[in-house]
Amino acid sequence: MIADTNADAGTTFADLDAFLALPRVAGLRLAPDGGRLVVGMQTLNREGNRFISGLWEVDPTGERPARRLTRSTAGESLGAFTADGSLLFVSKRPEPDADKDAQEEPALWLLPADGGDARLLARLPGGAQNVVVAGDGGQVVLGSTMMPSALDPASDRDIRKQRKDAKVTAILHEQYPVRYWDHDLGPDMTRLLVADSVTDDTPTFRDITGHTGAAMFADAEWDVSPDGRTVVATWYVPEGHGSWRNALVAIDVATGERRVLADQPGIQYGTPRVSPDGTRVAMTVNRLPTLQVCDEVWLATVPLAGGDVTDLTADWDRWPHDFRWTPDGTALVVGADELGHAPLWRVDATTGEAVRLTESGSFTDIQVAPDGRYVYAMRSAVDATPTPMRIALTGDVPDVTALRGPAEPVTVPGRLTEVVTTAADGTSVRGWLALPHDAGPDNPVPLLLFVHGGPLGSWNAWTWRWNPWPAVTRGYAVLMPDPALSTGYGTQFVQRGWRGWGDVPFTDLMSITDATVARDDIDAERTAAMGGSFGGYMANWIAGHTKRFRAIVTHASLWSLDQMGKTTDAAFYWARELDPALEADNSPDHAVDDITTPMLIIHGAKDYRVPLSEAIRMWWDLQSRSADVESPHKFLYFPDENHWILTPGPIKVWYATVFAFLAHHVLGKDWERPTMLG
Repeated sequence: MIADTNADAGTTFADLDAFLALPRVAGLRLAPDGGRLVVGMQTLNREGNRFISGLWEVDPTGERPARRLTRSTAGESLGAFTADGSLLFVSKRPEPDADKDAQEEPALWLLPADGGDARLLARLPGGAQNVVVAGDGGQVVLGSTMMPSALDPASDRDIRKQRKDAKVTAILHEQYPVRYWDHDLGPDMTRLLVADSVTDDTPTFRDITGHTGAAMFADAEWDVSPDGRTVVATWYVPEGHGSWRNALVAIDVATGERRVLADQPGIQYGTPRVSPDGTRVAMTVNRLPTLQVCDEVWLATVPLAGGDVTDLTADWDRWPHDFRWTPDGTALVVGADELGHAPLWRVDATTGEAVRLTESGSFTDIQVAPDGRYVYAMRSAVDATPTPMRIALTGDVPDVTALRGPAEPVTVPGRLTEVVTTAADGTSVRGWLALPHDAGPDNPVPLLLFVHGGPLGSWNAWTWRWNPWPAVTRGYAVLMPDPALSTGYGTQFVQRGWRGWGDVPFTDLMSITDATVARDDIDAERTAAMGGSFGGYMANWIAGHTKRFRAIVTHASLWSLDQMGKTTDAAFYWARELDPALEADNSPDHAVDDITTPMLIIHGAKDYRVPLSEAIRMWWDLQSRSADVESPHKFLYFPDENHWILTPGPIKVWYATVFAFLAHHVLGKDWERPTMLG
């Protein structure tokens, strides 16, 4: 049965419990014969304190309703299809007769194409990540973390048990970095494991990389050639001074022999995709930033047998972020940000010419039909939840059809429009404005300025975090601008803000805020600013450089750039962009004495990208300068959350506290402490 999400929009977004109960569709896989699509969907568990993922089949023709494939209290995540149409997935679901420790391990399962019961293939101590299958050969490749001295998954399990029994959690680091986003790195690190076949009841996964230190420590990516003989993977290369860059390597599946396909100082390679004929590898090329010049991203190819890298889209002023080959190998279907959207493009694999395939919305999880007629992808927008779509690759007119997914699209409780203005330097700056239906000249509404994170990003897709519509149901207009450093407007638009985070991005934000409050449906006297991560940095900068807002909410934010640059989980990347002089010129804490606007600081203790020390220091800097016993500022602290607040209860607390803070300072209501805070 398709989940019903078409309840009254105002009620759904006004009631935080109803908002959290909305199904969350994500991920998409297409069967090799093109006849089946599978998506994942998160729903609340019975207690309402955890999201559980299940897998659903979607009809690629759009005729039949979606049907559920898996169900367990542990949940399942998408893996890949095998050649015969069986579905691989990862889950901690229990298995009869397995010991308690093993039950905690994410395992690889197979759901037969004929619809029989799922069966366990392998329970690996280090879990299973990024499962890929060779199209013709049938080999299954996955990532799994293993202890440095482990020889195979069995010995890895023994080593882990010895540490657990001895209550040893210590990690000896011999390379930087030591943490990544929300977890410690090591002592186990990612290796690549291969099973030559999964037709047996208990396939054997063998290690083809061995212990490689931090070479695959974090967001490593890989693909396998159609014949199953070669895995192509990103590979971290140490540069000295604690710095790393990504090279691209080819690994022989039979011998584990590794050879370099692409490696160049100042360049990082990512997202390898082997061509259907197995002769070429498409990849992203990222020119790493320097103190003077921002990032740049383009597509390139390299022969799988080795040879020169050929740039495809170096002259295209858009940054690709997701792509797949067409079956004939003549083109790539690519996603790239564009003026507040992230459409699909067809890029010629020889000339690099890009032709736009879709208009509005943001497209991800690209899958191309084996006959080359259609592309399947997830589409979302600021006002549209993710939905599986079918896009025709033939014809002159874009043909985009919504498929019958497991959840009906949600109706948002307001309207979305664009705001465009001219910045101080003459550049056009645009953003989205979400408005209540009743906003108008006779009912001007208060404004919330939402600043996106990144900073290399754009407001162009649905987000379950920092969702504007709960605020809209409470009578606010929400402005979501793309200032300098945003993607989808060309490299020069990023470059405008590169050497001065507090300069052009700030003036862009103020310019588009000026244009918005000049509207007759906005109450210019009742405004607030909010931001998370880099958006939190900008919120802090705004607090110290203007008094135009009644309240400011800053989440996971950067406060002291000198401190942040040494304690973040990737200090080497930080050093490429900001030197001590630029840190000093752009650090929000230097303007702390000018902050009079009430601020709500929010931070999770397990945030290693922007460490908790940023919030602690900011809280002290504000409190120590307040002579009042009751400061106007507040600090919402989550001991068990990270850069994002991901658990249902804390999410509800987050929204409730933010809206209580805004109601007090923007709407003039009495302060009401959210009941869940005790």
